[in-house]
Amino acid sequence: MVASAGRPRRAPLGSRGRPWLLERRSWQSGFVPDDIPVTRSVRIPRHEVQVSFSPSGGPGGQHANRSHTRVELRLDLAASTAFGPVQRQRVIERLGPEIRVVVDEHRSQSRNRSLAEQRLVERLREALHVDPPRRATKPTRASKLRRLDSKQRRSDVKQTRRKPGVSDPGL
Repeated sequence: MVASAGRPRRAPLGSRGRPWLLERRSWQSGFVPDDIPVTRSVRIPRHEVQVSFSPSGGPGGQHANRSHTRVELRLDLAASTAFGPVQRQRVIERLGPEIRVVVDEHRSQSRNRSLAEQRLVERLREALHVDPPRRATKPTRASKLRRLDSKQRRSDVKQTRRKPGVSDPGL
């Protein structure tokens, strides 16, 4: 794009027709939704999740020693209003009365916080998942024939390995 002498250049447009500077993730722009969606029927209110920050520790010099980038999320499952009675019972049986997620992988507090929320959601989804009941089925006629055919072929292989003239090796 050629700019004329008195006009400034326009910023390149992003995927939705906005300048790149306007396209930010929610954690970058400061926008935080009121609920954390887990499934279609389960949304955790943010006020129920206790968030605490601390220094991550370990090597890293001034940044690691002075920045509170380690994030710890706690959710009291027994007191949460996000679950129905059956869901609450299932989650408590699988995870216990409280779930705790700790993340200190990144240098950024906001990245660690979003990663901790993702892990919390993943654990809750796994705990809420119900496997469909298994239905007993009968083997088909073709599968029975395949099984008998493979047994016969195996028997023939073993027959060819025997010494000639020996009819019953058990004698």
